[in-house]
Amino acid sequence: MYDVAKNLHEVLDNIPDGVRLVAISKYHPNEYLEAAYAEGQRVFGESHEQELSQKVKTLPGDIQWHFIGHLQTNKVKYIAPYISMIEAVDSLKLLKEINKQAAKHDRVIDVLLELHIAEEETKYGLTPDACRELLEDGEWRGLKNVHISGLMMMASNTDDEAQIRKEMMTAADFFDEVKARYFASDPEFKERSWGMSHDYPLAIQCRSTMVRVGTAIFGPRVY
Repeated sequence: MYDVAKNLHEVLDNIPDGVRLVAISKYHPNEYLEAAYAEGQRVFGESHEQELSQKVKTLPGDIQWHFIGHLQTNKVKYIAPYISMIEAVDSLKLLKEINKQAAKHDRVIDVLLELHIAEEETKYGLTPDACRELLEDGEWRGLKNVHISGLMMMASNTDDEAQIRKEMMTAADFFDEVKARYFASDPEFKERSWGMSHDYPLAIQCRSTMVRVGTAIFGPRVY
C-alpha cells in the first residue's frame, strides 16, 4: 500500500490557507480513503456513480463527496441524495436536472460551471462565450435547489508550463468578469477549481481555490 498519510501531508504542506484539497479517490480502494480520512481529509472526488454509491455506503458519513467527471443527466438522480458538490456542469439542461433531483430531497446542491479553455477537443465544458450566454439568459436564477459556487477547468495535458499558466490565468480573469457581472452580491460564488497532481502548485499561483489531487496522494489508479 502507498503511504497515503505521508503523501497527503506532503501535498497539504504545499497548499496555502484559502485553498482546499479535493482528494481524487476514484479507482482507489476504501482503505486508501480511510488512511486519508484518519489524517483529517474530508473532501473526496469521484467520477463514477456506481463506485461512488458503494463508497458512500461504507465510509464515514461526514465525508463531502464531489462529483468531478462528466455527468450524464440520467445519473443525477442517483447522487442527488448525498452529493456535496458537482464540479463539472456544462449545460443548462444538466443544471435544471440537478435542481429537479435536489428538490426531491429538499436539498440545495452546489455546482461549478465547467469551462473549456484548453486547446484539446477531448475536454468537455462551456466556452467563455457559451458560459456568458447561459448566465445572461438568466433562467438559472429561478433554480432554487442548485447553487452556482464558481468555475472549474482542466488545463491542456502538456509539459508546456507557459501554456498551462496562460489557460489557468484566462480562467481566473474570466472568473473575475463573471463574479462582477452576475454574482457580485453572492459571497458564496468564490470557487476557482483548477490544478491536479502534476500542476497544482502552478494552479495555486493562478488563483485556484480548490485543487484536485489524486495520484500524488494515492499512487497510480487501480482499475
